[in-house]
Amino acid sequence: MGYKFLSNIHSPQDLKKLNNTDLIELCAEIRDYMIKTVSQNGGHLSSNLGVVELSVALHKVFNSPEDKIVWDVGHQIYSHKLLTGRFNSFTTLRKENGISGFCAPNESEHDTFYSGHSSTSISAALGIAEANKRLGKDNYTIAVIGDGALTGGLAYEALNNAGRSGTKLIVILNDNEMSISENVGSMARYLAVVRSKQGYNIFKAKTEETLNKIPFIGHSVAQYVSRIKTKIKNDMYQSTFFEDLGFNYMGPIDGHNIEHLCDALNSSKLSDEPVLLHISTIKGKGYNFAEQSPSIYHGISNFDVDTGETKSSSTNFSEEFGKKLCELAEKDSRICAVTAAMSLGTGLKDFSEKFSNRFYDVGIAEQHAVTFASGLSKGGMIPVFPVYSTFLQRAYDQLIHDGALQAQKLIIGVDRAGFVGEDGVTHQGMFDVSYLNSVPGITVYSPFTYERLGFDIENSVNNSQNITAIRYPRGCEKKLPDNYKITTNDFDYYKNGNSILLISYGRITINVMNAVNELNSKGVAASLLVLNRIKPIDNIIVEIASEYNNVFFYEETIKSGSIGESFADMLLNNGFCKNYYHITIPDEFVPHGSVNSLLKKYNFDIESIFKYIMEKCNG
Repeated sequence: MGYKFLSNIHSPQDLKKLNNTDLIELCAEIRDYMIKTVSQNGGHLSSNLGVVELSVALHKVFNSPEDKIVWDVGHQIYSHKLLTGRFNSFTTLRKENGISGFCAPNESEHDTFYSGHSSTSISAALGIAEANKRLGKDNYTIAVIGDGALTGGLAYEALNNAGRSGTKLIVILNDNEMSISENVGSMARYLAVVRSKQGYNIFKAKTEETLNKIPFIGHSVAQYVSRIKTKIKNDMYQSTFFEDLGFNYMGPIDGHNIEHLCDALNSSKLSDEPVLLHISTIKGKGYNFAEQSPSIYHGISNFDVDTGETKSSSTNFSEEFGKKLCELAEKDSRICAVTAAMSLGTGLKDFSEKFSNRFYDVGIAEQHAVTFASGLSKGGMIPVFPVYSTFLQRAYDQLIHDGALQAQKLIIGVDRAGFVGEDGVTHQGMFDVSYLNSVPGITVYSPFTYERLGFDIENSVNNSQNITAIRYPRGCEKKLPDNYKITTNDFDYYKNGNSILLISYGRITINVMNAVNELNSKGVAASLLVLNRIKPIDNIIVEIASEYNNVFFYEETIKSGSIGESFADMLLNNGFCKNYYHITIPDEFVPHGSVNSLLKKYNFDIESIFKYIMEKCNG
């Protein structure tokens, strides 16, 4: 695919040869290529369209990889990838063995940090900047953080630490949705542009230097002028938050004006203190459908470019969770929902509209969400907090200290448990089983059908007294084999002989069921034990398994700390001394790829299950 400028960008150095007019055309080409690619591959569109000019300006002004750019969340990195030598591989975005949809240092030296979670950039960038200072390096470090990420507490911890660090740190606040400070009119916007000009800052520095050289009164005059300037500026902007922390605040700057952005970035280089550059952008810029509905196009599956319509409309576990919650909330006014800025992704859109007075969006703050929910519970409400498995990791301490230890009734919907597919290594739901398994007093369910999901939610609302976690996969349910049925039991046991027993839970259970059917059809008697509740494990399950010569435990999670490990310990304590096989994910991070491909790679598909058991039992 040929583009006049983009096709010839092989590294950031090629960008530096272009003038402002060329750069504007380059931005248009980037948007065009990005929209076409995401329409085919899916991905994060709105956020990436909003930072095209910023990405171009950053690589025009700074020298990556010597100057380090740290992107928060990483879902705004597509332009950066196109400008750092990945134009020819961009069509493989989010595909197996292709380039990642997030920052990936194993892909390019220009990707400083793996990044798929929010609010981490300033901490990481400050560490790099401090190391540069200690090692005598004269390079710049730039953290790019969106306004949404400023709802996460880690960002404020980093800002508090960074402001007076004396490092060459530049924090770029991409303000695309929420107002950081009150709109102060055209004069203030004009002055913001003036203050970002390189010439202005050079003039300011020389003026202060000259005043300080005047005998006797120079230093006092310089301080007086500085105080007057600060007073006028504070009165106009009505906010000194960042400057109170020690930053040189600049902005707001039009984030879609290449010339102003380059001026502001060049000016930031001249500061003797860390800089907070506040830019204003439009999420979804350049694609009408994304501009009108930025949340829908934030993370989207493949779609039709001309109509904006997605090509998949089937229901999914997230939506079913939200539907059941609405049904229960109609009957019980104590039920409330908490989200960490993910109401659409976790199926809470209808709940937020029907029960707005019982719906709480706390921002990207999972730690606060769990403790806040615990407080709601203490006050007599029944809080339900659906959250992606990969993001619940941030709230591990709160689950223990503010939930389980307090013996509060909380219901956690662990969404996207297991493989998530194309979002890849930072988003795979591989760890929730292990960390939930370590929390005393918690109950964990792992449904694999909508019917069972609904029962687990209702049972948790009506009968649980402590924390209950209900983990479910991304996407839609799979067809249940005809000879199995959904029950309300904590486990289901299908006995066929006493030689081979397969145990499983969650999404892969249906594959295990089909493999058992195939084994039985080949004359290999195999029994099946389905765990609907994975914590705590009933002792009777251990007794059942102890009767078998060969026990195969299948689970779609990381091995360390898993249910299968706990079950092996229980079997051993029960005197089991026969064959136990634990098929799970080894000690590694799981890369991106389709869910079906990952299931096959880790031997969770029907064929792999069948072959492995035949090999072990007939070999």
